[in-house]
Amino acid sequence: MHLPAGERDVPHPAPPRATEGQPALRRGTVWVLAVGCGVTVANLYYSQPLLVDMARDLAVPEDRLGVVAALTQAGYALGLLLVVPLGDILERRRLILVMLGAVTCALVAVALSPGFIWLAAASLLLGAATIVPQMLVPFAAGLSRPAERGWVVGRVMSGLLVGVLASRTISGFVGAHFGWRVMYGLAAVLNVVLARALAFLLPESRPAERLSYSQLLRSFGKLLRDEPVLRESCLFGAAVFGAFSVFWTTLAFYVARPPYEFGSESVGLFGLAGAAGAVAAPIAGTVADLRGPKLMIGVGLVLVLWSFGLFAGLGDRLAALVAGVLLLDFGVQACHISNQTRIYGLRAEAHNRLNSVYMVSFFVGGAAGSSLGTYAWSSWGWAGVCAAGAGFALVGLAEYCRTAFRSRPGPRPPTPDGNPGMTPYNGP
Repeated sequence: MHLPAGERDVPHPAPPRATEGQPALRRGTVWVLAVGCGVTVANLYYSQPLLVDMARDLAVPEDRLGVVAALTQAGYALGLLLVVPLGDILERRRLILVMLGAVTCALVAVALSPGFIWLAAASLLLGAATIVPQMLVPFAAGLSRPAERGWVVGRVMSGLLVGVLASRTISGFVGAHFGWRVMYGLAAVLNVVLARALAFLLPESRPAERLSYSQLLRSFGKLLRDEPVLRESCLFGAAVFGAFSVFWTTLAFYVARPPYEFGSESVGLFGLAGAAGAVAAPIAGTVADLRGPKLMIGVGLVLVLWSFGLFAGLGDRLAALVAGVLLLDFGVQACHISNQTRIYGLRAEAHNRLNSVYMVSFFVGGAAGSSLGTYAWSSWGWAGVCAAGAGFALVGLAEYCRTAFRSRPGPRPPTPDGNPGMTPYNGP
């Protein structure tokens, strides 16, 4: 997988230099993890530009196909809840390879779907199996030093975002020229190739704790009860991904009609407009290391709200629609990376569980956004979609304002050159 030109050409901050203690994570390892995230997360988003084509092929109403996107995200949340925590008690490399095998089987099932019920069930299973990215991100966080964690998470997440963006563009092109079933067959082959590569490249990673599976699941409640930062991040994540899913689930329906009348290939090209998010990921991670992640969360929420203002007021103009996509993807990634930087600073021995709790909330918000977006489209059209997306952003902003001053860090010591604003931020 190659990064788009915008990602290659924009200079990014260099990683922090290794100091005493744990060595800095090698660049090569970071990029392997980033590519793995991108290839696997793409499975969740292939359907979005193809929903209209699927509806025609299976002879079902368009609004029913919105359920496919919602079930994929709901299945992902289920996998996050039940499978990802196993990374805290099992050898992570082997678990990742087993799940890649399950993903391949689910992709083949989607490609062979004879009807809507089969497609819906296979999509649920696909979502539940496609949790490899959420094993690779804590894998990377656990291998990194605290002072570089935001940079490492940002880099790995930039690979994940490129996968999200490329998935829509590629699936739109393949769907337009070869059919939507071919796209899922190609994805199955790609995941087999990735599994073979990761089998050779990933190091073994043994867990730090010995817990039974039931103890592992019961610890979720304790983490939520004891960690207010985790609770905040869960709500922020659900809000921004709910807004994100409202837009992307309904975009294919909106632009298939006048004044655009675009097909699946053109819908997929909108994914390239979101390349700003790939730039946002490492920038947000670096800012989180230096200034604290809470600042970037607020910026991200405001950008998401602003994007829906553009969609509502000027959505019938292509330039405004593209500008809104830029703002939406940049805002979501700035918020998401900052949330993850916060939670990975809490408990090193529970990285997978912290990530599970957060990402379950994230994708529950996404499933709610897909369902609400589809309902809003069928009931009130584009205006309803914009209102639903803005509503998610406003919920996040309300929580942000409520907690803005409660978790502010204390004064930071000055750097040797006397600049008090550039010392690394090590708190939540």
